[in-house]
Amino acid sequence: MGLLAAWLVHLYTASSAVFGLWAIVAAIQSDFRLAIYLMLLTLWIDSSDGTLARLADVRGRIPWFDGRRLDDIVDYFTYVLVPAIFLIQADLVPHPAWVAVPVLASAYGFSRTDAKTEDDFFLGFPSYWNVLAIYLHLLGIEAGAGLWIVLGFAAAVFVPLRYIYPSRTRSLRPITLAVLMAWGLSIVWVAAPAAPDPVWVWATLFGPAYYFGASLLLNLRRARRG
Repeated sequence: MGLLAAWLVHLYTASSAVFGLWAIVAAIQSDFRLAIYLMLLTLWIDSSDGTLARLADVRGRIPWFDGRRLDDIVDYFTYVLVPAIFLIQADLVPHPAWVAVPVLASAYGFSRTDAKTEDDFFLGFPSYWNVLAIYLHLLGIEAGAGLWIVLGFAAAVFVPLRYIYPSRTRSLRPITLAVLMAWGLSIVWVAAPAAPDPVWVWATLFGPAYYFGASLLLNLRRARRG
């Protein structure tokens, strides 16, 4: 049973790529609400598979299968390529060629050996392009403004600030998980109507605001100690 559980966890991780592929099909068909929910589902899978992997002791039971490599492959697809296609299909950038910027920036970020630091932080913007694409669409941001936002976050990939790794960063971990869980539920609710109320969409930004604010606070604390 233990070996089966370990393989099921790896299958759970890999299923995120299937849902990401479905999100691409939905975006191509202009079913953006479905695409958003599928991107949120992949976000949930990525947020929970690490805990399941530790509980099932996948590394000890299947030592020859690299779960981290699988996770990185799936994450690059669901966090970068899927939202890049969403940006194109939802007309959130002026020209499809512009999505090459986040795709290449994140290729650099994912390839860094120190992308995940020894003290469990992400180094540089951790390529949450799915979250960004969702907000650009729900808020009805025009393509010109969307481009500048995308370029700004692409540049942030190269800035060596540390960002909270929600499930691992010990500092503020309980409150971080609580806030992000509340955010996840709120964005699922807000995205349900065909035409979401912008006021409620803006209200859900408490999640990203907390994430970036807390990450900045921890960077400042670390700089003072340094």
